[in-house]
Amino acid sequence: MENRPVVFDKPKIELHVHLDGAIRPETILYYGKKRGIQLPADTVEGLLQCVSYEEPLSLTGFLEKFSIYMPAIAGDREAIERIAYEFVESKAKEGVIYVEVRYSPHLLANSEVDPIPWNQERGDLTPDEVVSLVNRGLKAGEKAFNIKARSILCCMRHRPSWSPEVVQLCKKYQNDSVVAIDLAGDESINAETCQGHQTAYEEAVRCGIHRTVHAGEVGPPQVIKEAVNILKAERIGHGYRVFEDEFLYKQLKDNIHFELCPWSSYLTGACKTPFCNHPAVRFRKDRANYSLNTDDPLIFNSTIHTDYKIAWDSMGFTEEEFKRLNINAAKSSFLPEKEKKEILYQLYEAYDMIKSTEF
Repeated sequence: MENRPVVFDKPKIELHVHLDGAIRPETILYYGKKRGIQLPADTVEGLLQCVSYEEPLSLTGFLEKFSIYMPAIAGDREAIERIAYEFVESKAKEGVIYVEVRYSPHLLANSEVDPIPWNQERGDLTPDEVVSLVNRGLKAGEKAFNIKARSILCCMRHRPSWSPEVVQLCKKYQNDSVVAIDLAGDESINAETCQGHQTAYEEAVRCGIHRTVHAGEVGPPQVIKEAVNILKAERIGHGYRVFEDEFLYKQLKDNIHFELCPWSSYLTGACKTPFCNHPAVRFRKDRANYSLNTDDPLIFNSTIHTDYKIAWDSMGFTEEEFKRLNINAAKSSFLPEKEKKEILYQLYEAYDMIKSTEF
């Protein structure tokens, strides 16, 4: 990589990445064979040709990719613990020192009939067991690879009936790897269903559970407004459409953290402009509170450096901006204050900023 910024090799923070979108293709093939589940290919290269892509699709088209490979993983105890462990290993290799990884316990459990084809049959795991297994994998990965990993449990827009159990699992595991609740799913189809999740989010507020929401990725600014005002979101996943409502943007840019995913936004069709006009450029120029993240690195065939390189090559990012966005990510993380300060100190030390008061 020409003119690679030094900060690329420094410690980084990642706040928006999906566990089921970050599985190693080798692991998918292994469990497909072990469980006798038919996959569209029997080699890594062949599988990647089916699940990964490099030209834009719709958000709905992107989400359909999960149905290709998730039958090999969902509902299997060993597989779920292993993908969590391997995820931590992968992030450590990318120089990430703290990561918050999100997933739907119900979809990984394969425990309810769901409209998505791969989830038609009832699995033998409960969502509670899934959370316990993921926690075990994350903790083993933390110990082996010397990074910190926490999880966020996802409600699904099309399944409000799951949300009460999701918030109960957040409460149960609040001091055991789980740090927040999220609302994910296809905004283009279910943009107006946040009220079906309002009670769960109210319970999260009451119990001190942190909150983030996918909003404004492809849906209108109103979805972001509802996420903040109704669901009391502290962070917004994506949020690119916020610029369609300048008043809303000015209200939020200093108080709400935006979890940006540049490469993802191109491939899902969420942002159709060239990268030089990407919303991340406006966030950078305004010194807003945001981070850069991978979202679904398996499907996008990417690492955190993919997004950093786009920002460096096409968005005018500087070394100092990479430092600033990582510090803001650490400050906006859902860690307890003591652990947050420890992560921040690691960044300040790595960035030679111990004596600096700039941030």
